[in-house]
Amino acid sequence: MSLKRTHELHQRRFSRNLGLGLILAAFVAIVFGLTMAKISNGDFSAPYAPAQANQEGQ
Repeated sequence: MSLKRTHELHQRRFSRNLGLGLILAAFVAIVFGLTMAKISNGDFSAPYAPAQANQEGQ
């Protein structure tokens, strides 16, 4: 049983897949980091909106 050498097309395809995987992982890390920064800042609660007075009754 002989081992085949990897074809050049498979090597190029692996390089592209590896590059795309690294870019995708970096994008996920950036989104995760921004989400954690937003949550840890404490701005995730609903903004305070005071009730407006009825203008007709005044």
